[in-house]
Amino acid sequence: MVGFWRAAVFSALFPCLAAAQDVTLTSRDGALAIAGTLQGYDGEFYRIVSAYGPLTIDAQGVICDGPACPDLMAPKAMIRFVGESDAGNALLPGLIAAFAKTRGLAYTPPDSADAAAVLTDPATDKILAEISFRSMPREAAREEIKAGRADLLIASTTEPDFGTRTVAADVLLPIVSPDNPLPGISTIDLAKVLSGDVKNWKDIGGPDVPLVVHGLEPDSDLQRALADRLGRDSVAEVTHPDLASLADAVAKDPWGIAMTGRAVIGAAKALPLSDSCGFPLLPTDVSAKAGDYPLTLPIYLLTPRRRLPLMAREFLDFLPLPAAQKSIGQSGYIDRIPERQPMTADGLRLINAIQGAGEETTLADLKRLVDLMDGADRFSLTFRFQDGASLLDPASQESLRDLALLLEAGVFRNQELILAGFSDGSGAAKANLELSRSRAEGVLGALKLLAPSVAEADLPRVEAFGEALPMACDETAAGRRLNRRVELWLRPSFKQKQEP
Repeated sequence: MVGFWRAAVFSALFPCLAAAQDVTLTSRDGALAIAGTLQGYDGEFYRIVSAYGPLTIDAQGVICDGPACPDLMAPKAMIRFVGESDAGNALLPGLIAAFAKTRGLAYTPPDSADAAAVLTDPATDKILAEISFRSMPREAAREEIKAGRADLLIASTTEPDFGTRTVAADVLLPIVSPDNPLPGISTIDLAKVLSGDVKNWKDIGGPDVPLVVHGLEPDSDLQRALADRLGRDSVAEVTHPDLASLADAVAKDPWGIAMTGRAVIGAAKALPLSDSCGFPLLPTDVSAKAGDYPLTLPIYLLTPRRRLPLMAREFLDFLPLPAAQKSIGQSGYIDRIPERQPMTADGLRLINAIQGAGEETTLADLKRLVDLMDGADRFSLTFRFQDGASLLDPASQESLRDLALLLEAGVFRNQELILAGFSDGSGAAKANLELSRSRAEGVLGALKLLAPSVAEADLPRVEAFGEALPMACDETAAGRRLNRRVELWLRPSFKQKQEP
């Protein structure tokens, strides 16, 4: 309420400015008042834009007067999404409809691009929420959030002054025309193409023809994500307003190339991707969820550092639930439901282990690895670390919270859990082995803090393998980052109950 009293003083000093606004909130003793433009009311708090900027005010302490004052018996939430167009248009309609269904509300989709979806109480026909989405460049979306004119930002990169919720993921793929004869491309060659260092197909194994790089506008989330991974801007000779039109143009351009999400390939052909050592990079759901595919593109909802409307908070709480995850999968994006895969189903990992084994990796090391993998499944929850630190990266922190919830729910009955630590190949093998063990033990320690009610016997045990199972080439920073990880393995375990 401190903001209320300060703004009330401002209102008293500048009454002419206050009169121009559409609501006035007056303290219940009538001593002070503040005017502003109502941004929303969620049944608990008013949010207004005043002369001091956005304010959130407890409704119990004030009386609202003015043409925009809401019906206090049936408050209507105004929830405004802004941000990246492809993900927003693909994900939000299904998620909002699923959210309404789980709450027993009637859902009316927007009747135009600028309209809002409407959630109605079917018993009274009262409108409880209007939820809208506007696509716009990142900087404009940030300003809308900061000014209080929007609530949630859908994006593919995080922002330091926003909260972050991971919603879904996509995988970025190089695409070409179906008539293009190139059988595949390495990440090194792809980076050279996208940054403009390679301008002819013959330089990457194709015919002697100039290549044409297609892309989105430079300020789009996809181009920003590519720049983050390349360490420099991607140079697009032909730009398009969205991924659908980009994929369509590349499919018709025999010598064009572009990056797109797996959800929007259209009639174009995806080129198989390998790393600089020739390791195949497979854009599967499991590899994306585990963070093994280096061009995985997370989809976030960024939240402002202010109190959101009640229904917006409930929508965020809904996102991890099965109904939300099912909607995400149906949209073509990758949901966050953890998956398990038999270790034997991925023979490429064993091939990588043998081909990538350094001189200090012994046959005994590989045998211990294979013996433990035999009969085990890999769970897609995988833990990686911030560059140059032992702290988990943001995606891994969310994975750790998910694992804690699964353990507390007893999901892994009759399963032995193993946290398997791995390192990159830089440095001595013995030191890498100890480092991989230390990181796995760090994950276990953090897990115990998040799930204090889980018995010690039900927690994972730690195994360390150092550099024995590389996921990617150690010659690049991106490859080394992929190799520094802690995996979760599951093995059948039928423990006898102890007699009292």
